[in-house]
Amino acid sequence: MRLLLASIITGLVSGILVIIYDLLTRGLQFVLFMGHSIEEVDQLPWWYLYLIPFVAILIVNYMIEKNEIVKAYGVLEIANIVEKHQKMYSLKDLLLKMLASSLSLASGFAVGNEGPSTAIGALVAHQIHHALQLPKKLIRLMLSIGASSALAAVFVSPITAIMFAIENIAYEFVKNYIGYIILGSLVAFNLSYHILDSLVFEYSAGKFMDMTYIIATFLFIPFMTFFVYFYLIMKDIVLKFLNNAILHQFRRYRNLIFAIIGGGVIGSLMIISPYAVFSGHELVKGLINNTTHFSLAMIFVLVVLRIIATTISMYANAVGGVFVAFMSIGALMGYGFGEIAIYLGLDVEAFYFAAIGASVFVGVNMKLPLTAIVMALEITYDYNVIVPTGFSVAIISYIVSLNFDIKKLLQ
Repeated sequence: MRLLLASIITGLVSGILVIIYDLLTRGLQFVLFMGHSIEEVDQLPWWYLYLIPFVAILIVNYMIEKNEIVKAYGVLEIANIVEKHQKMYSLKDLLLKMLASSLSLASGFAVGNEGPSTAIGALVAHQIHHALQLPKKLIRLMLSIGASSALAAVFVSPITAIMFAIENIAYEFVKNYIGYIILGSLVAFNLSYHILDSLVFEYSAGKFMDMTYIIATFLFIPFMTFFVYFYLIMKDIVLKFLNNAILHQFRRYRNLIFAIIGGGVIGSLMIISPYAVFSGHELVKGLINNTTHFSLAMIFVLVVLRIIATTISMYANAVGGVFVAFMSIGALMGYGFGEIAIYLGLDVEAFYFAAIGASVFVGVNMKLPLTAIVMALEITYDYNVIVPTGFSVAIISYIVSLNFDIKKLLQ
């Protein structure tokens, strides 16, 4: 009974805090860019577009210098802290983390809000575990309930969040305790559903299968594999160059260096195209619903720019996750492939492959194949997306694993 109550309370409190965090981010973005939408920010003075990310990341890095918990801890780190009986971070630490992440996101850095959200949920769950005096052996389960609840709220997608928690954190609890993870996630989802925006695929064909998409998938797999390699190699080169050529020489001024590089790159990309920066949520939404259109050349330019933006955002210590950022890169790649497939005479829609690409890129790069398939299911409810996603993520993950330790490269 106490565990049942803990699941409900965790879902409720996590959902409320994630909504506050999301609204704080939107409010900060509105203020920083004077009410301009993402598509309109390039109308602001060029110097202002450099100033905003420069000042924002300078503040964020100052916060990290004073309290490294602001950046360091996600759900897995929290689980290790608890299991090793180390000092858990406080409500003040959590609020600082939320503020740093909101500032990073609102100022244009290409990170997502799922990382801090899972930390919110995990801390809430830890406090409730302590308050209700649950057995110590259930602490990892409670952290899983908190993480999935927060993700269900921020993604407005409960099933994807449940699968993420199972696949990434709580697999050992699946048999006996999955019901509590489901309960917490659904409570948080019901709160966020009426306030936050979810990704919805408006052209779903349901269970109708068009074999053209299965045939096209066999061309899509080598295409997507190439770009996954391209992303991993490019990110590795950029980070090594920045660390060896710049940070190593000026380590004493690291916060200023992060601000100059982060603010300079994000400001420049914002001037080139606002779609190259920010989390990528609006970009994914536009591509999978065919409301955002780019030429083939512009698509591949944006792929490169978003890879740079995501890499620099992580390098400059922007506080956030990479889930949505990866989705945006994958959606662009998928949309580009769709345009090429149409040119080759295949009767497909580019926006279908935008949805497939978004799921596959997340699944491969984060080593979450089941989460990728469930995400494709929950967003699209379309077999023409779900089945190609399953084929692609399984085969591409195997190919990439032959040459890359992906998790090591993402550190």
